[in-house]
Order: sequence, then C-alpha cells, then structure tokens
Amino acid sequence: MARRLASSLGPSFARWRVLLALLLVAQFGGRLTLDSATADDQLRLRDICRLKGQEENTLQGVGLVVGLRATGDEKVDPTTRALANLMMNLGASIKRDGQGLPQIDELKDMKNVAAVIITAKVPAAGAQQGDTLNCSVSATSAKSLQGGRLMLAHLYGPRSDDRHVYALAQGRISIPDAGQPTEGTIYNGCKMESTVSNSFSEDGMLTLILDRDIASFSTAVEIQDAINQLNQSGLSAGSGASDTLVIAKAIDQLHVEVAIPAAYEDQNVQFVSLLLDIPLAQIKKPKRVVINEREGVIVIGEDVLISPVAINHKSLTIDARPAPGGFAAIDTDSPKQPRAKLKNLVDALNGLNVPTADVIAIIRTLDRNGDLYGEVIFD
Repeated sequence: MARRLASSLGPSFARWRVLLALLLVAQFGGRLTLDSATADDQLRLRDICRLKGQEENTLQGVGLVVGLRATGDEKVDPTTRALANLMMNLGASIKRDGQGLPQIDELKDMKNVAAVIITAKVPAAGAQQGDTLNCSVSATSAKSLQGGRLMLAHLYGPRSDDRHVYALAQGRISIPDAGQPTEGTIYNGCKMESTVSNSFSEDGMLTLILDRDIASFSTAVEIQDAINQLNQSGLSAGSGASDTLVIAKAIDQLHVEVAIPAAYEDQNVQFVSLLLDIPLAQIKKPKRVVINEREGVIVIGEDVLISPVAINHKSLTIDARPAPGGFAAIDTDSPKQPRAKLKNLVDALNGLNVPTADVIAIIRTLDRNGDLYGEVIFD
C-alpha cells in the first residue's frame, strides 16, 4: 500500500492544485507519465577510476584588490605596506623613513583596497604555457569584494619551498553569490607562465585509482579480471602473445596496477585509451543526488528511483501511484514492482514552475521517509 507523505512548510506559494499521476505502464494516454528506469546502466573503466599522476594541482598566491567602495581592509598594516610597495613598483612617489622604508601612515585610512588569497586549479590533464584558467579570490578582512579589480599577482605551487612563478593572475572580480561578497571569481583571469604536465606511467606500469564512493576489494578484483580478459581477444594481431600480454593486479580496494605490454611501450596513450574503454558489466555506479541549497542546484543521477507514494506539499499534491479504475494496484512491498525515476518527477515539478526550495524539500522528505533509492548529498 502506498505511503502518504505530508509536509507543512509554510503558506501556499500558488493558488492552484495539480494532480500528477505516476503511471508505470505504457498505455496511459492523455496523462503525464514518469518513466521507469532502464537496464542499460553499464559503466566503462574511465567512469569509476583515474590514472595515478593525473590529479588536479592548486596554485596559490596573495594579491591586492583595488576599486572597492569603502568595503576594503581598515587600518591593516600588511595591506597598507603591500599597497605602498605596489605603488612604488609602478613608479609612484612614497615618502620614506630614515631606514629607507616607505611611510605608510598616510595610506592607513584608505578603505578601497583589500588583501586577498588567490587560488587556481590546474586540471588533471595539465595546462600549457599561455593557457588561461579561472581563479578564486577570497578576502582576508574586507567586508566585500564587489566591484574590485585584482592587481597583477604571482601564483606559486602548493609547496612552500617552491618559489617558482607558475602563473599570473589579474582582472575584474565577479561575485557569483551575492550572499558571499567576500568570495569572488575572475574568469580566465589566471594565465599560465609555465607548462604543467602530469605523467601517468612509471617504469612501464600504470596505477588505476578507484573512485572512493565505489572502491571495495570485490570491485578492485572485478576490474583486475576485466583487464586481464583483454588477453583473450589480443591487443595486436601483428605481435606475439608475450608482446601483448596484459597483467593487472589488484593491490587493495583503491588501487589496481597494470603492466604496459611490450607492444605498447612507445604507444602508452593508445594503450591507456584501450584500457579505459573496457566495459564493466558487473559494476554499477552509486545512485546519488547532490544538492547545493545555497545556489539552488540539484544534480540527479539517471538511475535514482522513488517508491510509488502520494505527497502533499503546501497546495501541491503529487500522486505517484496508478490512477484508479482499469489499472492494477501497486504493491510497494513487491520486489517486482517497477519504480519511477526521481529525475522525471523533478522535471515535471520544474515544468509546473515549482520553486527550487520546494523541490529540495520534497526530495529531503522522500529521503527521510525511505522512499528515495539513492544517496542524497548536501553540498
């Protein structure tokens, strides 16, 4: 018997009431149909793992933002000294004390300057000299970075002993979230000064690192066996068996080592392409819903399912059961009962202009009641 979920989360957001019938058979003409899940959920190796060495790298630095509207740092000596040094480097005349250091007293009352921390992510595939990346800017003590511009700043690697300048950052700051004015982004504001490349093989070996949300000893062994099955079909018709022999070994639940065949010693990229394209018929990706409440973003996996249920939310009624009359009753306790996709339900709600906050509330309630088959993650 279908369960009923009720939520009283505030006043009605509209003066209408709509009945959405979830119909789980094909001949339901004239009604809204939310499809059941399909069986074609096969993954490939590239979907659940990465190559060791192919990781994102973080560049970071400190800089000055100017052009603020009295929302910058207030009487912060490090910011004032940095501003004085910047002005002198640009040719401005700054008074100096007896030791030759700039006198910063006359700059202390400036409120349109802020010290910031800058970070940029170099993709796992690396970046070439001259490439541009987005960079994030975070205030240290300013009230807001709205309207500010980052002056030219050096970006370094994550190690404190590495003082090589990998990139330069500058540009107008955009504030994606008005509720967080101390966090901003400069789109394409980071220019690579050096090429950053990541190796993916060492001594003729590759190491596959499984995604943590799917890693297990059994999964690692299944991947090992799937890779070793390449030997049955052969990788190169023109080479001997020993030249194309693939040997994969599961090291633990996270790592699988693969020896590059001799025939591919000078064709590592081609071998990796073949390797990552291996189908994994026995492995299913976790069913997941990721919600960012602050930005109103919902990401739903294609195979996340829900039970046949009825939902009352404010003045909205969603009946996720077959319509009465002429149709068999749905038994929610039956293991053979087809389930509906959450994605189709959310698409229908979006078509009715249901606010994102209400959609999130419905998903939260479904999850809390055990009627959502998947993991809900709030980012």
